[in-house]
Amino acid sequence: MDSRAIRSEGWHLFPRPYIGYKLFNSLFLGLSVGTIFVIYKPLDPSVYSLGGIALALAMLAIAQLYGRIMTLPWFFRISLLVELVVLGMVLWFLAAPYTWLTAMLVYAGYQLTFSFGSYLVRAETLALDDDELLRRVDSAKQIGYLLGMAASWLFYKLLEHRGITASEAKVYDLHWLLLGCELVIIFLLVKSFGRESRRSAVGGRQS
Repeated sequence: MDSRAIRSEGWHLFPRPYIGYKLFNSLFLGLSVGTIFVIYKPLDPSVYSLGGIALALAMLAIAQLYGRIMTLPWFFRISLLVELVVLGMVLWFLAAPYTWLTAMLVYAGYQLTFSFGSYLVRAETLALDDDELLRRVDSAKQIGYLLGMAASWLFYKLLEHRGITASEAKVYDLHWLLLGCELVIIFLLVKSFGRESRRSAVGGRQS
């Protein structure tokens, strides 16, 4: 077995929904740029030092598991875990905005998702294993990020036009957009992975 290849274990990655997933994933990132500076206001700077140490240790621990988790099923499970954590953070913020606990939970949630960052990048590269697919995925990421930043700027300007100028109010309203975007992300992620039997069924319908 090629040690550079991700093990499929009877699973398949479907490129079209996966590219859509990466587009909306980066759209979410572009939309949310700047929101953390408002959400994190209640936190003491020392929290970031401890968070950085915890992040480095978590990434080190995850790297030791590559031999076990460098498979398509685990790639899907960890990707889904990350998105469910993000969904939980958005829902919590909408329910209880601008408290110390909310800021702490959002920070901890993002640190948890970042801890899987290196693994997800490496697993994605091995899973796609095709220059054209990698080009399309990376292009989708950049397009999504640019669209997200443009959309957030326009959204903030529309809120200001309606007389909503407080940063806290604007960031809160933006989270309703983030909620919708995250639900689309999870839907596309689930559609992006499946067992080989599903691949055969999809191929049969398309032929």
